[in-house]
Amino acid sequence: MMRQHARRALLLAAVLSLAACALPPRAPDTAGQPYWNGRLALQVDGDRPQSFSAGFELRGAPQAGELSLYSPLGATLAQLRWAPGMAELQADGRRRQYASIEALTQEATGTALPLPALFAWLDGRAAEVPGWQADLSRIADGRLIARRSQPLPTAELRIVLQQP
Repeated sequence: MMRQHARRALLLAAVLSLAACALPPRAPDTAGQPYWNGRLALQVDGDRPQSFSAGFELRGAPQAGELSLYSPLGATLAQLRWAPGMAELQADGRRRQYASIEALTQEATGTALPLPALFAWLDGRAAEVPGWQADLSRIADGRLIARRSQPLPTAELRIVLQQP
């Protein structure tokens, strides 16, 4: 049971980490797609409060991309990949397939997460999402805080982007 909750927290962190006006440090990858990396910390309140932190690398867009999560020592914790009509999670030596990134986040967290808004936040643009509020006031310093008040449980994501 505890492992399932830890996995849910990890998946929630992975998807939320796609979130973040001056533009933060980023560079195109070899395919010319946007790229972000840094650290994230996620706290989920509720009956069983959870917290999680990891390093991350994100490439792509809401339609197709890849997110990798890393331990403090650099070991890969999880990789998410998505494209139209599919999403894949690789973690704990297993690979799971989903019809979409929304289905993956619904399964992992109990609610679909606002992926298009998260990419907008990372791009330094405001995006309205019911239940979510992103503070972009420190994005020029590579810092983002996004809070979810609805649906419950509440959550807070803190991102610090890697400086060049």
